Order: sequence, then C-alpha cells, then structure tokens
Amino acid sequence: MDVRTLLLDIEGTTTPIDFVYKVLFPYARAQTREYLGSHLEELKAEIAAFRRENSKDKLQGLDPPSLADPPEPDSLVAYVHWLMDRDRKSTPLKALQGKIWEEGYRRGELRGLVFEDVPRAFERWLAEGKQICIFSSGSVLAQKLLFSHAEAGDLTGYIDGYFDTNMGAKIEPASYTRIADALARDPGEILFVSDVVRELDAARSGGMQTRLCIRPGNPPQAESSHGAIVSFDGI
Repeated sequence: MDVRTLLLDIEGTTTPIDFVYKVLFPYARAQTREYLGSHLEELKAEIAAFRRENSKDKLQGLDPPSLADPPEPDSLVAYVHWLMDRDRKSTPLKALQGKIWEEGYRRGELRGLVFEDVPRAFERWLAEGKQICIFSSGSVLAQKLLFSHAEAGDLTGYIDGYFDTNMGAKIEPASYTRIADALARDPGEILFVSDVVRELDAARSGGMQTRLCIRPGNPPQAESSHGAIVSFDGI
C-alpha cells in the first residue's frame, strides 16, 4: 500500500538525542522551581493530574515524594524532579516541560535542532503530496516549539498534525489505531519512523508501515524485521 502519511518520532529520529537529554531536559529541570513559583495558579489541571499520578505511585509502593495540600512549590518540585529522574512519560510532566521550554524559546535561551536532512525531506515529501505528522512523548506544545524555533528555520508549515501521550503510550498498538482514526487514514497508508523497536512493533501491530531510524548517538536496538534508514534521504 502506498504511503500517504509520514508519522515521525522526534528524539533520535528528527532530532539528536543529545539535544533532548543535554539541552532540553536540563533546562526544564533547572527552571522548574522558578516556573512553578510564578505560575502555580495557572497549573491547576497539571497539579490535579500530578496528584492522581502521585497517588498511584504510592499505591504501587514506589515511595514518591508526597505532595502538600494545598499545593506549594517545594513538594511539587521534589515530585517533578523525581519523575524526571525516572524519565517518566507522564502527561502532566510533559505539559509542564513544554510550558517551561516555551518561556526559554521566547527569551532566546533555547533554539530547536533537527538533523540536516530533515528540512529537505520535509520539502520533498510535501512536493510529493505526502502528509507529515509527529508522534512524540513530548507535549504537542513542546513539539510545535521545537519545529517553529529550529535553527534551520520555522518548519511547522510542513507539518499537518501533532500527537502526544494523550493518544496513549508509544508502545501500545491502540495508540497508533487512534492516530489513524484521527487522520481518517487506513493504518497501512501511514509510515511510522522511530529509533525504538518497541514503538515500531506497536505501530506495526496497529497496522502501520515502519522504519527504524539509526542516527548518531542512538542506543543500540534489538534485531528486528523493521527496515532501517540512516537519514530521511532513504525514504
């Protein structure tokens, strides 16, 4: 079946892993206390979600830092940093990180980064009439910020849709079914590109075509039957 939609991961696929782990994550961690102290009233939805997640963590015996009631920055910072230390794909954590990064981009302290082949691939795919979408654990806001502030220029004009953990975890086949439904596409018309075999396995189970993206700095993956590429020039 012909590919009509390119569904792309970010970390290790469009963007170097080092940029995420050595620039974005440390920035969000360093700014957590200041941001929470200044925006507590604006974060009611995220705080409520953190409370639910914190309660589940306690029930599972994970011994997370307790959250104060009413909420105050110190206990929130402790729990947020605890989640960060575990690289938890937490929806409220990703939402908070996105908002912190938004301020960083606005102040000029952050610039987005993509591999050099990404802009020309976007241009080529669009010329071929293909749709480009993103599926990342990072929030939709964080995705848009990265591509709109890329050193290569604003790339958001090429991208037709953004999906995050509100669709489900990236290792769950149902997440890919939901995305196909949202795009009104047959899953077989969608090619999902990621650097993680477990995500590709889930996408294939959801009916999508797949490619394993092998980039400098990516962790080695288990052997798989997913076709491999080393740049988007191979698609």
